[in-house]
Amino acid sequence: MAISKLIIQIPCYNEEETLPITIAALPRELPGIDQVEWMIIDDGSKDRTVEVGKSCGVHHVLKLGRHQGLARAFTAGIDHALSLGADLIVNTDADNQYCADDIVHLIQPVLNNEADVSIGSRPIMRISHYTLTKKILQRVGSWLIGLLTVHQIKDATSGFRAFSRDAAIHLTVFGEYTYTLEMLFQVSHIGLNLAEVPVRTNKKLRPSRLIRSTPQYLINAFFTIIRAFATYRPIQFFAIPGTCALFIGVLIGIRFLAFWFTGAGTGHVQSLILSALLVGIGFFLLVVSLIVDLIANNRKILENINFRVKKMDYNSASR
Repeated sequence: MAISKLIIQIPCYNEEETLPITIAALPRELPGIDQVEWMIIDDGSKDRTVEVGKSCGVHHVLKLGRHQGLARAFTAGIDHALSLGADLIVNTDADNQYCADDIVHLIQPVLNNEADVSIGSRPIMRISHYTLTKKILQRVGSWLIGLLTVHQIKDATSGFRAFSRDAAIHLTVFGEYTYTLEMLFQVSHIGLNLAEVPVRTNKKLRPSRLIRSTPQYLINAFFTIIRAFATYRPIQFFAIPGTCALFIGVLIGIRFLAFWFTGAGTGHVQSLILSALLVGIGFFLLVVSLIVDLIANNRKILENINFRVKKMDYNSASR
């Protein structure tokens, strides 16, 4: 794939201390790329993040005005990079967590037309500042995401990612907490090719701004996964519990009939009520699953139209 411009974007929120280290490690040239540019997305920083970024030689600064969160900053950065004519976009963190030397490996699957999105997979079990609990949660969470998205993911929460121009135009993040999990559902939903590349990590410079406590992160991640699963896998989201409820209700009903025909049905009226309730819920959820599947099919048509319109707009803006 011929790439004229690569933009490396860095979402920032009060990063004046770590940003110089992160930018100093970024590549100025890459094989197969005509032009490499850097961009910071200032997510309402209250320190000297913007001034520091400019002094370090970033090519573009996007100011959001107020703090909107990582997901919004990421999406705004993608939109701005596309309007600037980026053919390839790399997202990395401002805390220098990811080894910038691995960008050359991260973009290779996209350059070779092997993937539309490439994810940098960290060596989770070898990261010294991760607790054993966090390592286990990362592995279990990635396995669950892989199961739900039909992509075998080793590091679902990695923010070190590369996107082709078309993939970036396709992606739309609805959540406000983090984009990493929701984006995997969307990649699977759209049918984009996904690659995972082993990358290295650097020494920890500061605590995570996203994960302030494990319980809080788990709650937010849980609701993000549920919302994304309902959005991009609606028929499974409703049909699976509906089928289970219907099946259990029928079994309980059969059990009641067995007691009834043996003359002991009078004492098991509760089973009949429970059976009717579960069968009703199951039938209702199955009907809902069919309705939302029809809505999802219409949404795919709208997404294709939206992709074509956005592509024309971005191509016009970048001329």
